[in-house]
Amino acid sequence: MFKVLLFSLLLLTGLTLSQLVPRAVGPLFAQTALPLHVLTMTALAFIMIQVGYDFEIDKRRLRAYGFDYLVAMTAAGLPWILCTLYFVFVMVPSQRSDVHFWERMLLLSRFAAPTSAGVLFSMLTAAGLSATWVFHKARVLAIFDDVDTIIAIVLIQMVMVGVAWQLGIIIAAIVLLLWTAWHYLRAFRFPQSWRWTLLYAGGLALACEGVAYLGSSLDSRVPLRVEVLLPAFVLGCTAVRSSSAAGQAVGQRAIAWVTGCFMVLAGASMPLVKTEGSGVISPLAIAFHVIAITLLSNLGKMFPALCYRREASFRERLALAVSMFPRGEVGTGVLVISLAYGIGGAVLTVATLSLALNLIGTGLFIVVVKWLLAGASNRSPSSGGSRAAADPIS
Repeated sequence: MFKVLLFSLLLLTGLTLSQLVPRAVGPLFAQTALPLHVLTMTALAFIMIQVGYDFEIDKRRLRAYGFDYLVAMTAAGLPWILCTLYFVFVMVPSQRSDVHFWERMLLLSRFAAPTSAGVLFSMLTAAGLSATWVFHKARVLAIFDDVDTIIAIVLIQMVMVGVAWQLGIIIAAIVLLLWTAWHYLRAFRFPQSWRWTLLYAGGLALACEGVAYLGSSLDSRVPLRVEVLLPAFVLGCTAVRSSSAAGQAVGQRAIAWVTGCFMVLAGASMPLVKTEGSGVISPLAIAFHVIAITLLSNLGKMFPALCYRREASFRERLALAVSMFPRGEVGTGVLVISLAYGIGGAVLTVATLSLALNLIGTGLFIVVVKWLLAGASNRSPSSGGSRAAADPIS
């Protein structure tokens, strides 16, 4: 568990820097925000390309993947709904008369929906769980719930600003990428060393930022942003495996270094928490709301524990649900989009602090997952269910 502890400390370091550096350097920090974001997305793309290299799709099990998407969609939708209702009816009920209030709260609350794929995969691998059923199932669900979140954000933006060509392009890009991953799985041969993978990651990060810059130049009211997570994953899926044993040790060291850098950068990418716009709400009330929102969002993430009863034991399904708790880059992106639409005040402060709290707790979540799986492995084979012949819809 040394790597889990180390990565947790790196996350905490990044979170601390995200709050101290902007206050220390003031307006100068704005000049470093874009390079910081590009570096973060490069590291995330590197991790997701590696995930794509190892990902397998059984095209004969389309029905099972459809069920996985429904599970992921529900596990993302429940935290979203619970947080929205809490913001609307508990935190700021007096603002419900605003005609755009519900749309704004629906957009802001989506921060609680997506699992951080980069943080999750890195932490589970560091804990030595990459060969478990939980890792392989979480890999599918985390990618699906990120895709579902991106689609949901686009739909909410359509309600807020109307049908815009930028949003249509995003939907078309998502469909095209998913089609490419399905039809061109392991179809292309290209170099896959860590240096080449880092180069691909940097190129994808720059391309995504270029698309965002072009979109804002054409119409600043409607952001055009294609998240790097999905393109990077699809790129890895299309590659024919060609890794050699000779370069494996060097590659694993490089992956560990990039993952460590991503932990710092992911923490450092958290929005600056501003309490001056929180109105008359006291720090104690803010803390109460943060804990409540965090508990509600993670309660919604427990839905996968109710599924896959023929595939896994209860402890394994519970471990799967807990493994979906970590939040990160996509949730942060939702908060940034919310800022662009003028959403602020106490609700934004609570959402930001809740996201930070989930990041801080990532190490603890992984410890719980490992403990649950250790208990599951001590059970007799007959009590855990068959992995190979299981029907995932049960």
